[in-house]
Amino acid sequence: MKAYAALARTSARSALTYRMAFVLSLFGVLFQFISMLAVWRVLLTDSSVRALSWEQMRGYLLVAFASGVLIGLYADFRMMFRIKGGDVALDLVKPVGYQEARFAEVLGALWIEILVVALVGGVMTLTAEDMIWPRNGQLALFAISMVLSVPLKFIILYSFALGCFWTQNYMGIQWARIAIVNLFSGALIPLAYLPHSLAVVAAWSPFAGLVSTPALILVGGATGRHATMLVLAELCWLIVLWFGAKLAWRVAVRQLTVNGG
Repeated sequence: MKAYAALARTSARSALTYRMAFVLSLFGVLFQFISMLAVWRVLLTDSSVRALSWEQMRGYLLVAFASGVLIGLYADFRMMFRIKGGDVALDLVKPVGYQEARFAEVLGALWIEILVVALVGGVMTLTAEDMIWPRNGQLALFAISMVLSVPLKFIILYSFALGCFWTQNYMGIQWARIAIVNLFSGALIPLAYLPHSLAVVAAWSPFAGLVSTPALILVGGATGRHATMLVLAELCWLIVLWFGAKLAWRVAVRQLTVNGG
């Protein structure tokens, strides 16, 4: 555990050392959040199709913002860059599990990201008196879903990054991952606005646990047994993907080529 804790501390120091890059990446997500608030305010005022009310949509977009900040969108960039450059060979000789080490690194900067989410959420709560918040058991389910979304997002990013062992390219994989995750997680638009069959598939996919599941629980779009089933699905996907990624790693590492060997 000391080795993983050291990796986490190193990651935190890196985020604090390169503050400008870190702040700029957060600013991009914040700008998107503000833009989406403005767009949906107009759409829900003029549109007759209202799967969510404006009050619910604000809470939904706040969760989408939190998902974008927690374990940043480009957390997989360093891993993919090291695979492409062959520097991953140095990671292989360290006495730690590769997957667990990468998870420790993303957890290192998590506390900074949580502070940003708390600050934005606090400002939004103070400026919007009619914010919808869950109560009692619903609040507990929301908290569990948000906690599960952190390792779930990591393992999804990690799994996509493993594709670099075969493609030797990371930009295409990254753009494909962003497109797929944003659509099927509900970060781009709530899943209720998708065609019914696609919405059902997306709602029970692993990506829904990143945004849609915690957001719907927060705003009351999923309650009771339905909310519980969504959280259980999120947990099951986390377990399946975590151990599936371990199997994928065993196959992927055989593709590693360093200095022609």
